Amino acid sequence: MGFFPLHRLISSQQRDRRRRRRGASLEKRNHKACLQDGEATRAVKKAGPCLPEDIWIHIHSLLPLQDAARAACVSHTFLCSWRCRPNLTLSPETFNLKNYRNGEGGEISDDVSGYLARNINSILGKHWGIGLKALKLELLDCPDISKRDLNSWLRFALKSQVEELSLWLHSAFTEVYNFPWSRLSEGCGNSIRSLHLSCCVFCPVAGLGCLGNLSILELYGVCITGDELGWLLSTSLALEELHLMDCSEIICLEIPCLLDRLSHLVVSECKNLEVIESKAPNLLSFVYTGSKVQLSFGDSLQNMTIMDSVWNEIVCYARERLPHMVPRLESLDICTSFERDTPVVPGEFIYLKHLNFSFVAWSSGFYPDYDYLSLVSFLDACPALETFTLSVSQDGMDHVPVSGDPSCLRQMTGHRHNNLKDVSILGFCSAKSMVELTCHILENAPSLERLVLDPSATDVRGCSDESVSCLPISRRMVMEARRAVSAVQNYIVGRVPSTVELTIVEPCTRCHGAVA
Repeated sequence: MGFFPLHRLISSQQRDRRRRRRGASLEKRNHKACLQDGEATRAVKKAGPCLPEDIWIHIHSLLPLQDAARAACVSHTFLCSWRCRPNLTLSPETFNLKNYRNGEGGEISDDVSGYLARNINSILGKHWGIGLKALKLELLDCPDISKRDLNSWLRFALKSQVEELSLWLHSAFTEVYNFPWSRLSEGCGNSIRSLHLSCCVFCPVAGLGCLGNLSILELYGVCITGDELGWLLSTSLALEELHLMDCSEIICLEIPCLLDRLSHLVVSECKNLEVIESKAPNLLSFVYTGSKVQLSFGDSLQNMTIMDSVWNEIVCYARERLPHMVPRLESLDICTSFERDTPVVPGEFIYLKHLNFSFVAWSSGFYPDYDYLSLVSFLDACPALETFTLSVSQDGMDHVPVSGDPSCLRQMTGHRHNNLKDVSILGFCSAKSMVELTCHILENAPSLERLVLDPSATDVRGCSDESVSCLPISRRMVMEARRAVSAVQNYIVGRVPSTVELTIVEPCTRCHGAVA
């Protein structure tokens, strides 16, 4: 054999040996990696009982997003679970970006918004889109997220047939970002059962798109007209709850009778709203905050809450109008900052069982001319009333205080509250008319079981834990609370029947005992 053939033979043998060594080394590394993955999986499983894989997947779905991502890095089972995770909540807090704001409580900076967007793109890009039930994009502090990214994320959500979709945007998007309604025309909207939108333009187009299975709709700061909302409602026949807040383009809210599943309606601070008319046959609960509007409901409504923002004299309005408007009302809550004496007018709340009034004084004391005893007119109109709560929040008491002979207190005869069992007056003060109201209830409520008189309406009471202090309270109100307790002892205690449990909440001596 010549030199060159021998050289080629030796070189070929050397190459074969090197290939075998590389192959053995690669096989060894792969085997080691498999062992590591298997050991990691076994380590995860050793942490708990031996469970079927679907149980581990369910447990993984309950982990916080960051923990779920870490677990997916060490287990093939968890990796598969990660790629079909059913619930995704994506926000700056999800990625520990809450400390990267422009000042305390400020917005997320432009570069951090870019980092956030890349992470969201990565997560959604690796998700299989299978089994995704809820996608929540909470971007309230992110004014620099691109519209392109938003459209991409929503397209992914709709394509994945999500059941719950939440999009919370910065106020900068209110008039510039249009929710991609046209995507719903492709049949992607039928899976959505819960839709929450904020700070965007939402313009449903007749004949385009469908939300036939929508049961919960929440719109906050959304640009939508009354006509557009009306068309949307007329095609959302499965709707059960409707929440509208700060939707300033709505002037008239009309709810059609086709919504026979609608049971809960919340309307708050829609500043141009003038009329709310509901023909929904099974509407049970209504909550409203804002200026005075014209209300029209069917006779199904049972629970109503009205909170004053610029609507004065709500108690008077309720006494005069509601008995005829909502005759089957069972619970009424009213919060007001200005009232005149409650009038004596015809009409009764035949079914009303629970009545709550909150009087709020934004400065100093509640209106000194208000006569608390006039509330007897309201109580008298509620023959089935069982619980009554009056809460007065003020930073001073400007009413005429009670004084003199108890026999000089006014009495209102001919008014009986036979079913009244539980009465609480929070923010009880030494005002003469409030003491008279309390005495009237004691003398005309034969079924009364419990009476609570608390000088505070802001949870300023005895501390249950020595490491925790009461909420701050002005010196003036501490002194008034002591006068109120004295008024209870002098004018009320002697009138309490033995069948009534009287609770008097005195000022906390540990936190406010030093006030002289």
